[in-house]
Amino acid sequence: MLIETKFFGSTEITENQIINFPEGILGFEEYNKFAMIPVDSESPFIILQSINEKQIGFVMAYPFLFNSQYEFDVSDLDKKELGIEKLEDVSVYSLVTLKEVFEESTMNLLSPIIINSKKNLGKQIVLNDQEKYPLRYLLSKGGV
Repeated sequence: MLIETKFFGSTEITENQIINFPEGILGFEEYNKFAMIPVDSESPFIILQSINEKQIGFVMAYPFLFNSQYEFDVSDLDKKELGIEKLEDVSVYSLVTLKEVFEESTMNLLSPIIINSKKNLGKQIVLNDQEKYPLRYLLSKGGV
């Protein structure tokens, strides 16, 4: 399937790259289907691109690469909504805001994206402790 993307222009994706977000992404609740598109094989970043709207695309990364202390519990309700049966089926990403000066780039640790890769279901959850999980965590604090 060929889609128009915010960052790469026309891009070929496969059906298994499409993640269904029944509730959308915070602020973009009307968009429910996104493709996960790797930037390249060595980059810690991946693109979450709406398959319906070219301008709706986000840069994401594994938060654990940038903050080895990052951890949180997923509620039973979220597990149920995502159909999570095994921990190995779950991937966690954080939305990234890249700045012209990389050291000023940030990651949203407060509202991670949880994906059940086995069922291609995703959800953005909001954690409760903004001090422990900053909305704008500097990537330069991490080890990448």
